[in-house]
Amino acid sequence: MLDASIPSLPIGRKILVLGCPGCGKSTFARKLQEKTKIPLIHLDNIWWKPDRTHITREEFDRQLDEILCGDAWIVDGYYHRTVERRLRACDTVVFLDLSEALCMQGITERIGTVRPDMPWTEEMLDPELADLVRKFHTESRPTLLDLLKHYPDKQLLRFSSRAEADTWLDRLPNAT
Repeated sequence: MLDASIPSLPIGRKILVLGCPGCGKSTFARKLQEKTKIPLIHLDNIWWKPDRTHITREEFDRQLDEILCGDAWIVDGYYHRTVERRLRACDTVVFLDLSEALCMQGITERIGTVRPDMPWTEEMLDPELADLVRKFHTESRPTLLDLLKHYPDKQLLRFSSRAEADTWLDRLPNAT
């Protein structure tokens, strides 16, 4: 793992943004895209339809494979089932490793907000989403940390606060 506080740290061209729901993955990914000009893909916009149904796993996997074959991308979303496939394809992983309380605050504060990373506006707190946040730190996070150990060749940027991530982004040079 590299020290994310180093301002001159280069960033790759195939970037995963991972973390618990509500941690700020999509916001971070948008800011990163603005800085780097690398195409941004929000996995929620692939999986979900505006009517809150979703495509098949096969169609999702096909679209994901097409994305991962590209030369440059920022992929925002956790989607545990496909994390390892994306890890194999990426060169950089951004892990927003925020507390459960901050993530819960994140999913609560976005209610009623139009977001480019979702095909609908959440009008109330989804109990399933809140449950995902509660389970992330005890179930998904340990699995993710273990999985990351198997990919020491990947550049890992791990932030424990939104301020830390924003400071790093502020120091990242703009694409020319």
